[in-house]
Amino acid sequence: MSTPFLDPARARILPWLVATAFFMETLDATIVNTALPAMAASLGANPLQMEAVVISYLLTVALLIPASGWITDRFGARPVFLFAIGLFSCGSLLCALSPSLPFLVGARIIQGMGGALMVPVGRLSILKAYPRSELVQVLSFITVPALIGPLLGPSLGGFLVDYASWHWIFLINLPVGLIGALATLRFMPDLPVPEKPAPFDRAGFFLFGVFMVSATMAFEGIGELHLSYTPMVLLFLFGICNLVVYCLRARHDDNPLFSLDLFRIRNFSVGIFGNLFARLGNGAMPFLTPLLLQVGLGFSPLKAGLSLIPMTLAAMLVKRIIRPLLKHLGYRWLLFCNTLALGALIAAFSFIDQDTPYPWILALFTVFGMVNSLQFTAMNTLTLLDLPDSLASSGNSLLSVVMQVSIGMGVACAAAILWEFSGEAVTPGSPELLQAFHETYYCLGAIAVMSSAIFLQARHTDGSAKHAPKTEEPKQRQQ
Repeated sequence: MSTPFLDPARARILPWLVATAFFMETLDATIVNTALPAMAASLGANPLQMEAVVISYLLTVALLIPASGWITDRFGARPVFLFAIGLFSCGSLLCALSPSLPFLVGARIIQGMGGALMVPVGRLSILKAYPRSELVQVLSFITVPALIGPLLGPSLGGFLVDYASWHWIFLINLPVGLIGALATLRFMPDLPVPEKPAPFDRAGFFLFGVFMVSATMAFEGIGELHLSYTPMVLLFLFGICNLVVYCLRARHDDNPLFSLDLFRIRNFSVGIFGNLFARLGNGAMPFLTPLLLQVGLGFSPLKAGLSLIPMTLAAMLVKRIIRPLLKHLGYRWLLFCNTLALGALIAAFSFIDQDTPYPWILALFTVFGMVNSLQFTAMNTLTLLDLPDSLASSGNSLLSVVMQVSIGMGVACAAAILWEFSGEAVTPGSPELLQAFHETYYCLGAIAVMSSAIFLQARHTDGSAKHAPKTEEPKQRQQ
């Protein structure tokens, strides 16, 4: 295999290099979840108030996704990719050395900056380096690690916490990062950059970023910082005002960050709002469930991590039946019914207690993983279904941003609800704490059920043979 930019040796190694970056990023997005109680104990924090460790990473990734393409065009794929690996590795080292929770959150932001650039820049280098005839094979290869990372993350995190310490979930990135940096210098091509990169909407980037940060921090302020509702509501409204200003400005901008023409496409609007509100219910599950197993039921970190494997395996296997289901039901009824089922399954987690047989817990996790994967894939495919080529890049970028922000807001929302119900009842395994978890799952399930009405706005015909899925699901951070 060779290309205009690659000799045969580089053509063989480059996919492995990008695949490794995908693996590092997806692994790190999930490996933290089972280590949160151990981190809290080490840093002297409340285990129910560790959501900032997750949210800071997700929000940083979401903020930088819109700028990644412009940065690559401005500075080149190889320098940016090398910088991203270095930044990710530096952030990982700082995470491992963190003496306090605020320090750890700051280190996670640095790590998120590197992660936000590694994946899109790596994918872009593949798109530029290989001919179209080879893209399907190469892209299929590099996305496999994106599926393996979430599968190994919780169990590997639990293993390292049980047999070493939580610091090692970050330290293992260092040798991989070093090898990746050396391989980048040796094998990544110095691809040509445009002589005149497209203008970047800096004002739009600022306005949209303020909206994302304000909306997420409003939820987190209630859950982690225990701030009163009034300033948090005002902060949320401030974020909404920035979004409104962005929309008004984008109507008259020749090169907006995200074109408002996207929302004239019915399925895109349904998919975006469905992603936003449905993920408020289920986006917090990878954060909340390891806490339930460890703090609520007293599982060890390793047992909690291993317990989540059936959920991820089921999510991978169910993708084979999505196309036949869509042909039979169409997007409208599949997503409506599946969202109702998803909400019911989230609420069913409230029946888990110390007396629940372990096989029944694993069975519930397996069914939830199947329904959850079906939901994500169908939602994301519906969103991109009718995008014209001229809006495909902008639409895919906005979908990726919404996915990250909604998961972050879901984690913040779940943490706020859990804190309201638990108060000071943080004794592991106490009936009061377990009841707080149960009530939180009820609320998250209700949010998911209410979001099902959004999908009734999709057309009856979508999902037929004429509208069969044409795009793969964008890479997910947490499932």
